[in-house]
Amino acid sequence: MRAVNQRNNVQRNNGVARAPGSMSTFLGLANITELSMPYRLKILSHILLFSLLNAGLQGDETLPALIDNQAPQNFEQMWAGFDPQAEPLESELLHQWKEDSVTLRIVRFRIGIFKGRKATLAAVYGFPDSASKTNKVPGLLQIHGGGQYADYKACSTNAKRGYATLSIAWAGRISAPAYRVGPAEVKLFWDDKTAAPNYLRTTDRGALDGYHAPGRNAGNQFPSAASAEWTLDSIESPRNSGWFLCALAARRALTFLEEQPEVDASRLGVYGHSMGGKLTVMTAIDPRVKAAAPSCGGISDRYNRSELFRATVGDDVSLAKVHCPIMFLSPANDFHGRIGDLSRAIEEIASDDRRVTCSPHHNHHDTPEHEVATQIWMDQHLKGSFKVPETPQTTLKLDSADGVPVLQIRPDYSRPIESLDVYYTLQGKKAEQPSDMQDVIHRFWHQSSARATHENSPEWIAQLPLPQTDAPLWVYANVRYELPKPISGAGYYYGAYTADSYVVSSLLHKIPAEELLDSKAEVALAETKTIENFEGDWEQEWFHYRAGGWARTTHKLNSKLWKAPSEDAKLVLEVTSAQPNKLVVLLGDFAAEVDLAGKNDTQRITLSNSDFKNFSGEPIRTWAQVRRLKLSPA
Repeated sequence: MRAVNQRNNVQRNNGVARAPGSMSTFLGLANITELSMPYRLKILSHILLFSLLNAGLQGDETLPALIDNQAPQNFEQMWAGFDPQAEPLESELLHQWKEDSVTLRIVRFRIGIFKGRKATLAAVYGFPDSASKTNKVPGLLQIHGGGQYADYKACSTNAKRGYATLSIAWAGRISAPAYRVGPAEVKLFWDDKTAAPNYLRTTDRGALDGYHAPGRNAGNQFPSAASAEWTLDSIESPRNSGWFLCALAARRALTFLEEQPEVDASRLGVYGHSMGGKLTVMTAIDPRVKAAAPSCGGISDRYNRSELFRATVGDDVSLAKVHCPIMFLSPANDFHGRIGDLSRAIEEIASDDRRVTCSPHHNHHDTPEHEVATQIWMDQHLKGSFKVPETPQTTLKLDSADGVPVLQIRPDYSRPIESLDVYYTLQGKKAEQPSDMQDVIHRFWHQSSARATHENSPEWIAQLPLPQTDAPLWVYANVRYELPKPISGAGYYYGAYTADSYVVSSLLHKIPAEELLDSKAEVALAETKTIENFEGDWEQEWFHYRAGGWARTTHKLNSKLWKAPSEDAKLVLEVTSAQPNKLVVLLGDFAAEVDLAGKNDTQRITLSNSDFKNFSGEPIRTWAQVRRLKLSPA
């Protein structure tokens, strides 16, 4: 027999309705009382034995068996029979501590029963001490990315802003004071070395392998629905995919949140980065989710070689089932959540309440004014304490009189605007694939500052001078707004950040090469040997990931405008330095270290491609392989 959550008032077994835990399904108790005592006891014992066998073989399984050994063929069939609220959580408290009026815990609870074995999910849970049964707070589910950890910093920083947060260790790794579970500790469990002094209890997937980076089994691949000894189904099935198993666990995590006494179950949100971004989209299909914010994922997993995988686990399938408000954090050069797929994702999603924020040049990282979008999105939809401006409306005109395309922008003026910048590239592809990763990462975006058409005009314009007209043109606008007061949080990789502004992006215009070529647009930018004069808005075409440092990177060398004229070309820098130190010039994975004399004297530095070495000491073979330039102290 098994305990059942009270929400599940009626279950069905072989088409017969029964109350949870009742044996009257199999034989009416009223009829039993009419029999003599010996026969009654014998029948009861048989009923009890049958019930126990049934509980072990059928009732305890979280997911129903395949019908006629046929795999689920669509979204509805994949999730059929799963009720994330039905089973008991059997929660465990593994560790607890206090930090700045925040209660933090390491917890573990039941995911379900699969192939006769229980699976459990570990997590970090934190909430403000001011929260209680009479002062409930919104709940956030935070989903880490591949190779990352469930981390207490997300829980702690969110608690200080009035949220309870559950950071789930879907891969088993946990980062917390006095409770750190790294890959080595996870492997101790896999190797049955639980008596080791550094072993700590964590996620236990039971008979299945829903781990990642690494997986418990060497052949386990998340993008696969193939069968193996560690999968649920013995044939190709979406229920074999780690994506499905982790999304199922995340939906159980929502149940954990809603059952906490200090959490308002009507105000739950979910967010995650990278693999956690895809899992955010897969979890946001749960009607209990009232707001979602995926970053760097959830829009591009649609190119799997398996037709069955695409029809069930592909991003577009889940997007069509997401009805809650959603904010996409999609850096323009991200390899995992490609901006070229964002336009389709916006059209596919069921929700009409959506925004995007797209930092130019970045790949799988972001800056505070974009990362903070998660915080203000949750504030709006779970607290009602903020209102994110509407998506700026844009119109692209290719047939300008001077041959220079123009983007017209009409932003939302409900908040003070700090700046409005337009970014455009001619390095997009019609249908980017995962194999195009290097082209995506090194795509160069030109920047154009927008200006109001005239005083008090609600419309802004930005000119887009083109380096060529025989390639696709992609363009979008970023509107930067000031925050009423700074917001601090834990970023994609749990690093602390503070933002005093935020960015709302327009949707991306994608003009095919044929259409651009047939328009009146003309080439307006000529090739030049001057890569950068460091004047004006030069930093808008360079980028960095660490606030406070002076290192800057650009993808300008990936543009035909700044290609080396020949193989014997030299890279020349003119540098002024107040003190003697070193400058490191990086071209991709190759570096050259330069001594600077100081004394505020202008120093001319000349470097050939052979001066740049990689970690193995090998020089750059050809300038043609260079796409990225970075100036750095290290």
